[in-house]
Amino acid sequence: MPDRVVGLVLAAGEGCRFGMPKALARSADGTPWCARAVDTLVAGGCEDVVVVLGAMGEAALHLVPPRAEVVLARDWAEGTAASLRAGLRATDASVALVTLVDLPGLVPEAVARVLARSGEATVARATYAGRPGHPVAIGRRHWDAFTGDRRPGEVLAGLGAVEVDCTALGGGDDVDHSLVALG
Repeated sequence: MPDRVVGLVLAAGEGCRFGMPKALARSADGTPWCARAVDTLVAGGCEDVVVVLGAMGEAALHLVPPRAEVVLARDWAEGTAASLRAGLRATDASVALVTLVDLPGLVPEAVARVLARSGEATVARATYAGRPGHPVAIGRRHWDAFTGDRRPGEVLAGLGAVEVDCTALGGGDDVDHSLVALG
């Protein structure tokens, strides 16, 4: 396990297919997805968590638990790469454990499993039934690879990420279509 891990929750997107920014979404029980993601990362072993907001970021601030740091990705409209860059710039950890806000089924056990395979010189990612998913652990030595405009998935493929099977844990599917309540 690396010296210091920061969890990064990418929640900056506009959520076009979803109908609103996913940073504003809540589960059926009323739990904000931002809060759920933070709790999952902490329970899985992240000492600190940074939530990256963008579209309607001001409206989502109250949904982020106080123990998490909030970073605004001003260039959020450029896509996931911009959000990831903003999150990586906000920390000096040795490993960033990255997840998306729209994975309400992600469990702490998947976070812990990926963290167990991570390190400063390592890139590891959860897989579900052979498909790449989240969380993704990015060792600090690889952060510069994410400074360009390439999609993070393309960069990860080029880095030869260690695959960590989390199939039995579920939680690998993102939510793109819903009528979830606004925060």
